[in-house]
Amino acid sequence: MQRSIDLALENVRAGGKPFACLLVRDGQVVLEATNKVASTGDVTAHAEVMALRQAAEQGLTDFSDCDVYITAHPCPMCLGALYYAAPRSVIYAATREQENEHYEDGNRYMSLATFYDEYPLAPEDRALPMSQGRIADPAAPFRAWSEQHPQS
Repeated sequence: MQRSIDLALENVRAGGKPFACLLVRDGQVVLEATNKVASTGDVTAHAEVMALRQAAEQGLTDFSDCDVYITAHPCPMCLGALYYAAPRSVIYAATREQENEHYEDGNRYMSLATFYDEYPLAPEDRALPMSQGRIADPAAPFRAWSEQHPQS
């Protein structure tokens, strides 16, 4: 846990945002990543996402025996990525409330305090304008997938 805090502090000193992520297997750090949003301009370059990208580059795709250590409770994007990755566990240092006391990373559609609240809303009720586009067969790609990958 302390290593994630140390990495986050190093990232802040280097001009980055205060987040880091470690992937640990059998008590050994497999990889470390920091938030790269400020240095890359990629809004998805959060520490957790960067760690998962690095893991994929190294051919690591099974996280079932890995623990993920992160600086703060994950944002909804990172939480979703972690659900997809399915590690054994996620251990975070700061709660959302502790983070929010000193840091704000929102935009015109959300703040740290409101970001999670957006998800259960109906698409038309979210701050981010969202609607289903009109197209004759929106399920075509999914039907093609299921035809090529029949469930056994």
